[in-house]
Amino acid sequence: MNDIPLSALLTVLVVLLFLSAFFSSSETALMTLNRIRLKNKSKTNKSAQLAEKLLQQPDRLIGLILIGNNFINIAASTVTTFAAFKIANDHSISPEAAAAYGTVLLTLLILIFAEVTPKTYAALHPERIAFPAAYILTPLLKILYPLVWTTNLLTNGILRMLGVPKEVAHQALSREELRTLMIENQSLKPDTKQQMMINILDLENIDVDDIMVPKNEVVGIDITDDWPSILNQLENTYLTRLPVYKEDINNVIGTLHIRTILPQLSKSSLDLRGLRKVLRKPYFVPEGANLIIQLQEFQKCERRMGLVVDEYGDIQGLVTIDDILEEIVGDFTSEPKNRGRHIIKQNDNKFIVDGRIQLRSLNRRMQWNLPLDDASTLSGLITVHLGDIPNKGTALKLGKYKITILSIDDDNLVKRARITVD
Repeated sequence: MNDIPLSALLTVLVVLLFLSAFFSSSETALMTLNRIRLKNKSKTNKSAQLAEKLLQQPDRLIGLILIGNNFINIAASTVTTFAAFKIANDHSISPEAAAAYGTVLLTLLILIFAEVTPKTYAALHPERIAFPAAYILTPLLKILYPLVWTTNLLTNGILRMLGVPKEVAHQALSREELRTLMIENQSLKPDTKQQMMINILDLENIDVDDIMVPKNEVVGIDITDDWPSILNQLENTYLTRLPVYKEDINNVIGTLHIRTILPQLSKSSLDLRGLRKVLRKPYFVPEGANLIIQLQEFQKCERRMGLVVDEYGDIQGLVTIDDILEEIVGDFTSEPKNRGRHIIKQNDNKFIVDGRIQLRSLNRRMQWNLPLDDASTLSGLITVHLGDIPNKGTALKLGKYKITILSIDDDNLVKRARITVD
């Protein structure tokens, strides 16, 4: 070894540092690859196919990289030691001091050029490193497979002794992971496609109770009313579907689609018997039904409107497929604005809001975060937090929202309120 020139030893050391950098960066790059992008690219890209195949057995991949990296680092340490001894002999330095200086210098070189720098670059640009590296690691794994297999066998044995299973199931992305993935995807406009996909994921946590029209606001036809009143209601309604009941909304006898009676209305030939004849059997929705499940049920049963009932069969409200779709795409309803569910902006942080508005709709339209756990409407939220019958002029504070009651209706419900946002 003394006959080997110092320049040759240093050249070998540089090559070993380069190889160490290759293994370090390859490990980081392969483990940092976006699995979804990789799966898509593997359909047309050979290097992506090799990388995906390597990642299917991560224990073998890591074993190969660690074997290669440790072998190279140990070899570099040996070369450094020989180089230090050669320098010590040529400059009258004690071998111990030369070995110590060599160890410190090699540690710095490995950290800077074989660990931190290549791993940082690989983390920032994983595909640039991982795809070319796959061409080298794939045949290398075949060559060193017996050594890798033996190493993994011993490693898995130790892991089993520690209670760690050999195989870890590949888990699909959770709803929150998918949500985060879409939020970070800058290729989609946050106010259009991106928000719609996020809203679809959020449907899992929303029930029909959160979006239904409360029982006291359900517009329907009382079949016991006099015929001129019924006819006037039919001719002036803005709704396309109406529940038809007898005396009380809990006694629904059917649902009416306005389209089915338009010919008779136009000819003034509609009568009570004809109205009853076109009624469709009412469709009921259980209280607390999840929106995703209910959307599927609407599709399965070819329905667009359902009456929400509790465990005793009493009607609690009404929900339509449009209400569910609005949770995904935002407000698109063609209902007239004089229905009362509107928001009047007074200035940048003060708004007059109808008490019957659904909290989810209010939060969505104003980008607010009023609590949704205890009530579905603004009036209900105020009543719950006051713990008493609301009175005009009463104010309460919910986080950054100051809510002042402006008017009360005959049922002791909040009709209008002013919301000031701090």
